[in-house]
Amino acid sequence: MWRWSKKQCFCGILQSVEGTSRRPAWPVTVIATSFGAGFMPRSPGTTGTVTAIPMAWALARLGAWPFVGGTVLVTLIGIWASSLFVRATGKDDDQRIVIDEVAGYLVTLLLVPKTAVHLALAFVLFRLFDIWKPGPVRWIDEHVHGGFGVMADDLAAGVIGALVLYGLDHFGVVARLAAWLHL
Repeated sequence: MWRWSKKQCFCGILQSVEGTSRRPAWPVTVIATSFGAGFMPRSPGTTGTVTAIPMAWALARLGAWPFVGGTVLVTLIGIWASSLFVRATGKDDDQRIVIDEVAGYLVTLLLVPKTAVHLALAFVLFRLFDIWKPGPVRWIDEHVHGGFGVMADDLAAGVIGALVLYGLDHFGVVARLAAWLHL
């Protein structure tokens, strides 16, 4: 069984950053890795998406327009941080960059209420489309590079997830699921 200790995590962070050609500035690293979630040795993208859940919940409590504004702000800051991280490390779409997952998850939630069921379904749908990379998502992943490219394929996965989640909500699937779960 694999066990994780603080010492191993800290050493892994130092080794992974020090093993690159240049070290990104610490604010860039904090943002690009979503407060270090990108340094998880297994499933950094999923871990990065998990960090977006409390942000989505908090933004949703502020209202629809702050949620949209927060999504745009995360996207713009993500493009900036991803560009600098890619430039510093020399690795296009480094797995440690997970701010793109945060932005993609927020996009997935744009068209629906932000209930617990919606948050959970958005997580599953976004991860499905981010990993599977259907049609346009795969094309963007293969053809668009740099910081914008890092963000663009996840934003596209988020748009597909948003459309599917909206359809599930519109046709009552989410409401039936919530009733079945007694939420």
